[in-house]
Amino acid sequence: MVTDLETQGGFFELRFYPIRPGCMDKMVAWMEDRVMPFQASKGMVAVASFVAHEEGPVFVWIRRFESEEERVRLYDAVYGSREWKAEIRPVNATLIHREKIQVVRMRATPRSLIR
Repeated sequence: MVTDLETQGGFFELRFYPIRPGCMDKMVAWMEDRVMPFQASKGMVAVASFVAHEEGPVFVWIRRFESEEERVRLYDAVYGSREWKAEIRPVNATLIHREKIQVVRMRATPRSLIR
């Protein structure tokens, strides 16, 4: 099923990663030094990242995709890779409460500064 989100010239994923106690500093360094550069090397665009503490330690980041087809292709390139499966995913499991991850797909409004 194709939605407006997928036909309006790109969309974003707003991703919330609940972090295990005492792991936020390691998570930020891991994401900025390893995960985001790896994903960028495959073509993913990370727009921004944040640290939130009001609901417990949460790493928040935003990725942008031009289309649903691009998202599917990039997901396959990243999450299907040997490097992700053997090296990155195991470390992520020590830092993130994977079962609590939330992903919101969204489209920018006409006056949004992020496009």
